[in-house]
Amino acid sequence: MKPLTSMTASALSTLLQAKEISSVELTNAFLQQIESRDCEIGAYLTVCAASALQTAASIDKRRANGEKLPALSGIPMAIKDNICTRGIRTTCASKMLSDYVPPYSATVYSRLMQNGAVLLGKLNMDEFAMGGSTENSAYHTTRNPHNTAYVPGGSSGGSAAAVAAREAVYTLGSDTGGSVRLPAAFCGAVGLRPTYGRVSRYGLVAYACSLDQVGIVTKDIRDNALVLQTIAGYDANDFTSSSAEIPDYTAVLGRGISGLRIGVPKDVFSQTVQSDVKQVVACALEKLESMGAELVELPYAIPELALQAYYILALAEASCNLARYDGVRYGYRAEAAEDLQCMYRLTRSEGFGSEVKRRILVGAYLLGESQKTAYYDKALQVRRQVGLFFDKSFAMCDLILTPTSPTAAYRIGEQSEDLAVKLGMDCYTVPASLAGIPALSVPCGITAEGLPIGMQLTAPAFCESLLYRVAYAYEREVGNGTV
Repeated sequence: MKPLTSMTASALSTLLQAKEISSVELTNAFLQQIESRDCEIGAYLTVCAASALQTAASIDKRRANGEKLPALSGIPMAIKDNICTRGIRTTCASKMLSDYVPPYSATVYSRLMQNGAVLLGKLNMDEFAMGGSTENSAYHTTRNPHNTAYVPGGSSGGSAAAVAAREAVYTLGSDTGGSVRLPAAFCGAVGLRPTYGRVSRYGLVAYACSLDQVGIVTKDIRDNALVLQTIAGYDANDFTSSSAEIPDYTAVLGRGISGLRIGVPKDVFSQTVQSDVKQVVACALEKLESMGAELVELPYAIPELALQAYYILALAEASCNLARYDGVRYGYRAEAAEDLQCMYRLTRSEGFGSEVKRRILVGAYLLGESQKTAYYDKALQVRRQVGLFFDKSFAMCDLILTPTSPTAAYRIGEQSEDLAVKLGMDCYTVPASLAGIPALSVPCGITAEGLPIGMQLTAPAFCESLLYRVAYAYEREVGNGTV
């Protein structure tokens, strides 16, 4: 039998149900993997060893008593540290929340625990989800398990690295402009951003409310579908959550893709795309065509100003959302202040890292009376144009395929001063975020240096089943990536 830490959730579920292994045995295997590997990777901020073993023992007892349990019961997992967990520290990888213990749990976490999930711990991230490399954590940098000299992507870098390093069976992250898909691509994992409203945001610490979504990182497609099946659905605590019917996401797996139309946007392989990425994604397109899909060259290019509009909107929302961290109600408070205004100023200066402060300042500027019309209102117009781009495209095809990122992972520190390049990493992932539609990053090859490459599939709203159908067919044909 393969090592337990290398197996998928669906395979482990089969073993657990057959009582060939116990959840305690499985949880111990992952805790040992974390102990031996995470000093090098840095995926975790908090490890919940005692409570994980206690939960696992409870699941084993219920199973021994003949209780029929959900598929994910007894499976060890971990979640990004901006998803609230009652009684467990939730820091957003920031000094500002270094001692914050939420009095409530996020809906996604509650749903997983109700289905018997075993929480191993909370995962590292870029501070307040602001960054694309997990170098902006206030605590430590997370490293790519495929080569520890390279970044794992971000902001959900800890989520992807934990799966790739076999330190969790699956993880949850958050995706604002690509923060699940990008690290999934860099680490050779499967990463889903669901339709906006498909999964509750209640308990997800806000970066940009109109863009944030809880996402899923897994070893393979079936696992991703199983997790989405568990966490999706309407939540009265989140007024943006949808009551749209939830299909059986695993029912479409294995149906094949003959006759499906896959759109490729005009000029998708621009000069900024790394040659290895072009070659690998082009080969994936050829493979899908050989499997019966029809490739459709779309006459429309990805809207040129999508990336700029995204950063205007995201930073404007961030400046409002982070205004609550003032040292009065909760979180870090500067002690050396002479008066209230000084306390506000020192608390925010000392509590936030440089990237967060930069984004707050830019966001506040963009919302100024003289700038709002010139920037924010124009960005909203571009957002509508992005939605029209997808409407026109999906009239000609069933789903769209692009690279997930223009490059594979880069070396730690390599782009620390090159802001334009760092922001440009999101050029393929941002449009789906602006439109609120689902997108899935799937491993499709490696570079000459052995670093993973991901391709992104994008579908109309609430068509996650279509993404899974195509990705599963591709995965069965070529293997399940590099995790």
